[in-house]
Amino acid sequence: MNYGIQISSSGLLTSLYRQDVQANNLANMDSVAFKPDIPALMQRPAARQEDNLPFMPSDAMLERLGAGVLAAPTRVDLAQGGTKITNRSFDLAIEGEGFFQVQGGPSDTGRQALLTRDGRFARGVEGRLIHVNSGAPVLNRVQRPIILPQGDLKIAPDGRITVNGNEVDTIGVFNARDQQSITKRGGSILQAPAAQVRRMNNGAGLIKQGVLEESGVNEIKTMLLVQDASRDVDANMGIVQAQDRMLDRAINTFGRLA
Repeated sequence: MNYGIQISSSGLLTSLYRQDVQANNLANMDSVAFKPDIPALMQRPAARQEDNLPFMPSDAMLERLGAGVLAAPTRVDLAQGGTKITNRSFDLAIEGEGFFQVQGGPSDTGRQALLTRDGRFARGVEGRLIHVNSGAPVLNRVQRPIILPQGDLKIAPDGRITVNGNEVDTIGVFNARDQQSITKRGGSILQAPAAQVRRMNNGAGLIKQGVLEESGVNEIKTMLLVQDASRDVDANMGIVQAQDRMLDRAINTFGRLA
């Protein structure tokens, strides 16, 4: 393949990737506690360097040009979103750092901890406190499901749960030692290696009852990023077409004269 087309096509593909990521963020501007994705790029090394073949012949000038760009692993923006008041007893939000933890399936035991900032909870079967969006039980400070009796529910900022004035349990607030290890599971659920997850000290993240966290997407900024990626798509496509025209002329005009 023509080297110019290869470099331009890498720019085209990564611009489409950026456009898709930001469009998905924009589509979730009203999703509760949604954490926007951050697209990342990295320089692609020349083929000889990428394949670790130092003995292969190469062109030093082309190697200095690089081989275009590649999409790097997408990161998650964990910044806190705004809040909205719902006045529903089972709606909770965390002010400050931290996540609620929900129980995973058999494949997650001892491997992945499931975290969320989406505090839409409900009283489920057998009185368990569950996460509405996933149906998973919400865990207490010692990572056990929370059982709630019927009655008037009150939740203190430190997570202590009282029903009809009697303290029954404490909702856990957790975080990962390395926040870069937190990735998306889907459906407002995040995941992190279980060994990285720790219980946070009281006061690190305060729980607010009757409140939900809003999406972390800034719609104006995200719309501008979508448009910026779209312009890059058009620019790279134009360069690919220009390279194609030059290649066509080289073959069909100069090649014929030779």
